[in-house]
Amino acid sequence: MALQKLPPGDGFVIAADTVVAAGARILPKAETLEQAEKCLLLLSGRRHKVYTAVAVRAPDGRVVSRVVASVVGFARLEAAQREAYLAGGEWAGKAGGYAIQGNAAAFIDFISGSYSGVVGLPLHETACLLRGLGYK
Repeated sequence: MALQKLPPGDGFVIAADTVVAAGARILPKAETLEQAEKCLLLLSGRRHKVYTAVAVRAPDGRVVSRVVASVVGFARLEAAQREAYLAGGEWAGKAGGYAIQGNAAAFIDFISGSYSGVVGLPLHETACLLRGLGYK
């Protein structure tokens, strides 16, 4: 957990971002149907890692951060499943082309780590960072 000092502010600020890694490949935040389909084809029938970084800034300027890693397993997807998911558009702007909190939940056959981290904000770890900065 890195500790930095920024100018004072009015309140706590939380920022987070998520990436999906399949092997050594970092998958995009899918912006096109083609990108989303490539992601789903790559994830189908295998496990991948999801990394979410969260940073919290205290009113006095202190900043702490943490990276949370989770492992997610996808069932092997049939063409009809992929097509239906892609048609729904839920993939747009999502790391790895899927949203675990939506319809893609039906594809998940394994998860180890932080579910909320895969969604995009690891709640337990964020609460710990806030408490460490004095948030009640």
